Amino acid sequence: MAVLLAALLDAVLCEPPARLHPVVGIGRLLAGLERSWRPGAGAGALAWAAGAAVVLALSLLAWWGVTLVKTPLRVLITGLLLWPAFSLQMLTAEVAAVEAALSHDLDEARARLAHLVSRDTGGLDEAGVRMAALETLAENLSDSLVAPLFYFVLFGLPGAWFYRYANTADAVWGYRTPRYRRWGWLAARADDALNWIPARLTALLLAPRDRAALRREAGRTPSPNAGWPMAALALALGVRLEKRGVYVLNPTGREPEPADLRRALARVRRTAAAVYALAALLSWGRWGV
Repeated sequence: MAVLLAALLDAVLCEPPARLHPVVGIGRLLAGLERSWRPGAGAGALAWAAGAAVVLALSLLAWWGVTLVKTPLRVLITGLLLWPAFSLQMLTAEVAAVEAALSHDLDEARARLAHLVSRDTGGLDEAGVRMAALETLAENLSDSLVAPLFYFVLFGLPGAWFYRYANTADAVWGYRTPRYRRWGWLAARADDALNWIPARLTALLLAPRDRAALRREAGRTPSPNAGWPMAALALALGVRLEKRGVYVLNPTGREPEPADLRRALARVRRTAAAVYALAALLSWGRWGV
């Protein structure tokens, strides 16, 4: 089955080489589109739509080609094409590396964390580094795994790769940064819309028990989606997660300790296994791959 093959490739090989990685190609596409339009809100929306059309056309062509081959080869090709659309191994390895660095050098841990988050990590203490690592682990479980597989089950390869395009465009152009406040409004709104269901599904998989508390804590963040998986992980571990001056999740919880990051990684891996199994079953029934 294609999902399980893609999961195996992610576990063993992690990521394709950069020169062959479709997400790197999407980044180049976005850079080219940005150079081709003059700045402005309307221009940014047109650029986003043009990029989406390119990615959809290529993924639809690939999906059509996959349907022309027999089942064993169809599963193999689909798994290879789906593999770069999500990432679990790199995420968990990078988060584990932050905790490993914390055990001997706070500055090294801050530097490693800076590769994972957009906030300034220079002033974070040990608890702050650990909180940020837990937050990005939870948020990216949704963005980097659950969402692309959710859209693959619904719409096949075009769904997975359209989501990956929208998520990458938001990371590059999202209007939350001053440079892209007018240019990136559609990129940000599209990503918000596409992540609405996956973020809540991820939260329920991580912490399915106290839904009222989950809803309350998720609403503390300015993002309509990111708070859900982050709040779920905070509640599941019994820890407080804080981005200074922005939000505090589970404020009555304790500060996270080294064992909490290990517990979080184990919980995320168990959740991912369930997601893989469910996506494999549903995609086999829907698409025969």
